[in-house]
Amino acid sequence: MFTRLCVLAALTLAMALPAAPAAAETWQHENGTLTLEQPPKRIITLNWAATEAVLMLGVPPVGVADLQGYHYWVQEPALPKDGVANVGTRVAPSLEAIAELEPDLIVTSAEMAPAASLLERIAPTYVISVYRPETNAFSRARDMLLTLGEMLDRREQAEAVMADIEQTLEHQRARLEQANLQNRPVALANFLDPRHVRVYAPNGLYQTVLDGLQLDNAWPHKGNFWGFSVVGLEALAQYPDARLVVIEPTPPGLRETLADSPFWTYLPAVQRQQVYQIEPIWPFGGTYQVKRLATYLTNALLAGGSDHVR
Repeated sequence: MFTRLCVLAALTLAMALPAAPAAAETWQHENGTLTLEQPPKRIITLNWAATEAVLMLGVPPVGVADLQGYHYWVQEPALPKDGVANVGTRVAPSLEAIAELEPDLIVTSAEMAPAASLLERIAPTYVISVYRPETNAFSRARDMLLTLGEMLDRREQAEAVMADIEQTLEHQRARLEQANLQNRPVALANFLDPRHVRVYAPNGLYQTVLDGLQLDNAWPHKGNFWGFSVVGLEALAQYPDARLVVIEPTPPGLRETLADSPFWTYLPAVQRQQVYQIEPIWPFGGTYQVKRLATYLTNALLAGGSDHVR
């Protein structure tokens, strides 16, 4: 009886005592180190790759830089319709708007380095740049996702996201292989105006998709550290075997203008009716854009091409 009473007393005492605080954890980042006592719940993201990452981890940010731009250019993963505030632009966010939201974590990149010390006065700040010279964008985006997974106590979810992306690449590659559609190179491009395109280079995020689908990149030249080159339409004619994939959005009236353009009508891809068009995909985002492009690109190639843009 005495022993039982002792056990009950010990249990009662344990329940009455406050829970022991979680051990603080520290992470290295581009601007130093970051220590968190517990997983953050109020997060502000100052670039869209970071916005994408926390959404995939199931923790919507309370504040985002250039909120409307995200809805237009990135679209997926989608932000909640309510409860997310705009905190200014990506190049000049509002410190006042950020402070008012009382965040417990701010995620930014090296472009905001001059403001990093000011941000750190508001909340712990994690600095990571997906796009930097001589780095692999997909690897950096993956590292950011996994590290945020650790910070938010969602490491397993982060790993599940990466596994899903790999499975998507495998599935879409098998679809192309079955249809024998891996035999010609692909040029991925955004139209800037009727004469110029942004063509995506082997050192960009999109190359991860082409590699995963076992498609050759028709554009062989290294681009800037964002992974693209701006060229005239005539430059694409140097690669006559290329299929041309146009990524939306396109300038207003583009189809009508191109119909009268010899730079367009004489492109080998146009003459072979191997022009494909896909929905907007943010080329400077994170890991999710790889899954999105792999699916859209495969669907477009399977559906067949044409000699025009929509």
